[in-house]
Amino acid sequence: MSALTPKPFAVKEIYFTLQGEGAHTGRAAVFCRFAGCNLWTGRESDRAVATCDFCDTDFVGTDGPGGGTFASPVALARAVRACWDADPRARAASEAPYVVFTGGEPGLQLRAELVEACHAAGLVVAVETNGTVVLPEGIDWVTVSPKGDGALAVTRGHELKLVWPQGLDPTSFEGLDFECFFLQPKDGVDYDVNLDAAMRYCRAHPRWRLSVQTHKYLGIP
Repeated sequence: MSALTPKPFAVKEIYFTLQGEGAHTGRAAVFCRFAGCNLWTGRESDRAVATCDFCDTDFVGTDGPGGGTFASPVALARAVRACWDADPRARAASEAPYVVFTGGEPGLQLRAELVEACHAAGLVVAVETNGTVVLPEGIDWVTVSPKGDGALAVTRGHELKLVWPQGLDPTSFEGLDFECFFLQPKDGVDYDVNLDAAMRYCRAHPRWRLSVQTHKYLGIP
């Protein structure tokens, strides 16, 4: 591959679902999950030493539903749009086709050319990122979810969603330029304790809203 040839996109999976958390909970969406992350390899043997050690997502490889290697931004945008159009529920939706680029860490692969190709395909573009990688311009909805001690490169957007507790103080993010702030209880064996603590924090600090992972309650992929 020439040094001037952009790397192909490595995608774990592409699937139609409902957004399960945050400001767009319940919205029909195509999720495009990029393979790879800069805060954890995805291997269980490395979890204990990872910057983000509580990830609940498989982002290794390209073997998921709709996953694969896409040679160009147009090819990937077409695959995303085809996933939306293949579902009659999506075709009947009154809202514009909506894609959420996630991972892993989508900022490692999300380029301006892909955002442009998605817009050309009629897609509204959202991203869920750990915020440690600079994002291209033109993304319609930016959700930053800080993880561990990863330094933030993205300090403005639409939604800051803090998984909590994880050793981060919510007040340290309140000076950043986001439209809304969500506190999301960390999943795991202590979930009920974390949920109660998050609810109490949001009541005491009304700037923060509670986000729960409704897709897990409802069994939605």
